[in-house]
Amino acid sequence: MNKKYYSITELTREFDVSTRTLRFYEDEGLLQPERRGRTRLYGENERRLIKDILRSRRIGLTIAEIREVLDLLKQPPSEMDQLKASLKMIETRRNDLRQKRRDIDDILQELDNAEETFLTRLAEIGVGT
Repeated sequence: MNKKYYSITELTREFDVSTRTLRFYEDEGLLQPERRGRTRLYGENERRLIKDILRSRRIGLTIAEIREVLDLLKQPPSEMDQLKASLKMIETRRNDLRQKRRDIDDILQELDNAEETFLTRLAEIGVGT
């Protein structure tokens, strides 16, 4: 089986991030590229993780929160208590994200209202946009 690898340069270009950013995520334990000497080789799994990490950062999750979510997805717990705790964590995370979505929707609505008010005022004073 021929495994596809990506260089750090390829991934920085694809995701429009710096090499320092990817190294930071590696230092934080979120990424574990293979090493050949000083060269980092990122597989499909790391590529997917970078995408997930960057999406999580865009919505405001901290590194600790991202680690928590990734850990949950990595190794499903085996004991009943661990399963229940993990399900509770998933429920909490989901509720947090839904609240963030509502907050974002509210802010977007407020921006739409402000924009409409400003456009109306510009029209009233005879200034085109």
